[in-house]
Amino acid sequence: MLKVAIGHSEDVDSLDAAQEVLAQCKKTLKNLSPQAGILYSAIDFEHQVILDEINKTYPDIELTGCTTDGELSSVSGFLEDSITLILFYSDDIQIKLGIGRNISQNLDSAIKTATEEAKSGIDQDIKFCVTLPESLTISGVSVLEGLKETLGGKIPIFGGTAADQWRTKQTYQFYRNEVLSDSVPILLFAGNLLFSHGVSSGWKPLGKPKTVTKVDQNILYEVDEEPVLDFFNAYLGYHSLTPGEYPLAVYEPEGEGYYLRSALKYDEDIKSITFAGDIPLNSTVQLTQASSTEIIDATKESFLQALNTYPGEEADFALVFSCAARKALLGVNTSKEYNTLKESASKKCPDNICGFYAYGEIAPLKKSQPSRFHNSTFVILLVGTK
Repeated sequence: MLKVAIGHSEDVDSLDAAQEVLAQCKKTLKNLSPQAGILYSAIDFEHQVILDEINKTYPDIELTGCTTDGELSSVSGFLEDSITLILFYSDDIQIKLGIGRNISQNLDSAIKTATEEAKSGIDQDIKFCVTLPESLTISGVSVLEGLKETLGGKIPIFGGTAADQWRTKQTYQFYRNEVLSDSVPILLFAGNLLFSHGVSSGWKPLGKPKTVTKVDQNILYEVDEEPVLDFFNAYLGYHSLTPGEYPLAVYEPEGEGYYLRSALKYDEDIKSITFAGDIPLNSTVQLTQASSTEIIDATKESFLQALNTYPGEEADFALVFSCAARKALLGVNTSKEYNTLKESASKKCPDNICGFYAYGEIAPLKKSQPSRFHNSTFVILLVGTK
């Protein structure tokens, strides 16, 4: 048995908002006590007040979450400056939480601690991992690669990195009743679960592929031994780069598709571009472009990928991870992402949907492939028991 409840509030008072989402969840759960939950919150709330109220109501809950660049749910659709909470109850599924602290100081040790804690007490097969790590103090790619190695490489990892509404000063992650930064929380789902996922962006390749010939993690200097800024300007002209507007497609080896890297800023003196994720040396890259319509259409494409590969009859809930860069480009049309998702109705479309806008998204490009760190991408994870 799996029971899911969702609450969503845009009340400006932190305590009132927490009480509102809990009241909404209680209507669904009634007297059941959830074993785990995920909280997504705008940056300006008093997060400790919210966590204290949730833990007072459900003292033993495995609660995680993070700050965001926007929140969405099946309760209220897309909102900014809100909180949304999804709670999980089951009598046969195991959901366990772990935390790694100070990841910028010792990533390997932090990830090992998080995974050991989350695995403790699990005696069923682990189906997937959800993580909501720090985004500003360390590379999201490094965090993901560390998790993949520690979890053994076979457990799919989904999630998104914490955000702070483009202030790029400090993000927060939630662990039980603690508000943390520079941390990596992970939630492991084990037992009789079915799941599928979809990944789509809407951006299409433009121009000729290039080879990365000089890069330092997420700072790209040269492609085909020419300055990368010259490469961009040859196609786009000399204008300011809007974050996320023209991402780079980074191709997987052996033609297994591509993931995106969004430009954050550029240096005219040395003609480098800083991206929102690491780019491998010698990888093949290509400029991309998309219209707002194509970006929104990718929401439906992602959902249909998940729907068509879902191994059961009906999913119980969906977790959504979309990109802050998509939100920045869509502007007032951002709500169309969620509306498009709901309009793609079918018997497999879950009533319970919860998600947020992140600084980077995590998911395999396709089933059975390694999880990747994405930018400017819409990820949906469908989960159920039948």
